Amino acid sequence: MNYQNPIIRGFYPDPSVCSANGKYYLVCSSMQYFPGVPLFESEDLINWTQIGHCLTRPDQIALQGVSSSGGVFAPSIRYYEGRFYMTTTNATTQQNFIVWTDHIYGEWSDPIFIDQDGIDPSLFFESGKSYFMSNGSDAEGISGIVQCEIDINTGKKLSPSKTIWQGSGGRYLEGPHLYKIKDYYYLVAAEGGTEYGHMVTYARSTSPYGPFEAYPSNPVLTNRNLGGFQIQGVGHGDLIVAPDGSFWMLHLGFRQTGKWTTFHHLGREVFLSPVRFHDDGWFTAGTNGTTSEYIEVPFTYKEQEFQTEYTFCNTAFEQDWCYLRHPSRENYSLSQSQIILNGNSISLDDVDSPTFIGLRQKEFCCRINCDIEIDRGEAGITFYMDENHHYDLAISKYPEDFRVVVRLCIGNIKSIEAEYSLGDSNRASFIIDSSSQEYSFYVKSENGIIHLGTGLTRYLSSEVAGGFTGVIIGLYAFDRYSINTAKFKDFKCEYLLE
Repeated sequence: MNYQNPIIRGFYPDPSVCSANGKYYLVCSSMQYFPGVPLFESEDLINWTQIGHCLTRPDQIALQGVSSSGGVFAPSIRYYEGRFYMTTTNATTQQNFIVWTDHIYGEWSDPIFIDQDGIDPSLFFESGKSYFMSNGSDAEGISGIVQCEIDINTGKKLSPSKTIWQGSGGRYLEGPHLYKIKDYYYLVAAEGGTEYGHMVTYARSTSPYGPFEAYPSNPVLTNRNLGGFQIQGVGHGDLIVAPDGSFWMLHLGFRQTGKWTTFHHLGREVFLSPVRFHDDGWFTAGTNGTTSEYIEVPFTYKEQEFQTEYTFCNTAFEQDWCYLRHPSRENYSLSQSQIILNGNSISLDDVDSPTFIGLRQKEFCCRINCDIEIDRGEAGITFYMDENHHYDLAISKYPEDFRVVVRLCIGNIKSIEAEYSLGDSNRASFIIDSSSQEYSFYVKSENGIIHLGTGLTRYLSSEVAGGFTGVIIGLYAFDRYSINTAKFKDFKCEYLLE
């Protein structure tokens, strides 16, 4: 049976995976969004269901004033002696920490902070010892993958931090994971930057302390030389054993908007590639070292499923939806029939927490419908990359009437592209069509469906905006001078798989 990459679609970067009790569990980065660290479950490595988040309380993660692409970086999940551990970095406060749970569907612990610098932390357990590693510099100032032993219950260091590998020569060595497989310890990492030069590299040793010998044919997995191929940016891999005993790698990548249009705006996504160990103890990955869109799997006969329709009724607000930083909960009333948002003076342009709730955009092609009613101020739908890059379709109260506006925000250029008067009507029905290249904005009126304008997707891409996130389809409310109330009904996002 074949499956299609990516297996988790949209902005879910830096995947890490573990197995426990016959199932698989996966976590991803969440940056400035809350709740933090999305948590997924699977029985076959192909079909994944989000079951919650690891960071659900504001006191677990400091996000106040965190700029876009700050906050939670590259988590790692591991299972040891009946307990799940997740370690990650708050890149803004420059703190590495661990949280744990004995119940995967329940709450996670308060943070246990680790006195080691760098980002992208990971854990390795063996013979009662707990090893903590990250990319950074050791006490002698040597940069690379840095490791120490810790007390897993307190976070106290039991050995000095020591650099154990400096990579294969690529820039931005990061994302380390350590494994013991037969006779060797394998250290898998990422190099090249999480962009078009990204790659997975690795080394091995007979000791967890090294010295580590680099794989002679590094990188073991990369799409950096595949011009004209949609899947790019492959890297940051984590090994896992499939139900049939074969090895696979969960890793990130992204889909560029066209064969020769080198922009991506959906964010970094989750891909699955095969791994094969050879008689000499080295392993290879992917299809001739690259990640393919379609791959045959020998270990499942269950069809791969993609959800193509998202509404208030078939989504879970605390799982599928997200907020910008820590939300003011009193401003949100969420139900299957409607969402009511109370907007304040915090706007989408602020490094703060506007009244905003969103879904990750999962495919290039979709149609969004929504009816919005306001009493004053502004409310609408935004395609949000960051505080400086977003497209808004909104209904606003002007002194003389209510109007529909299309606003394009690209860096320091903020332009009202279109306005349409609703007269004294405070309600609007919106339609947005998305393709790989552009968003098209419409409003329904007594004169039919009015096309208001378009915005090119490339200006919401990582190549233009920078950073590490992807587009979020957000519902928002805002009032510069007071508090407004906005009602959102009949929301539907329907994806068209290409």
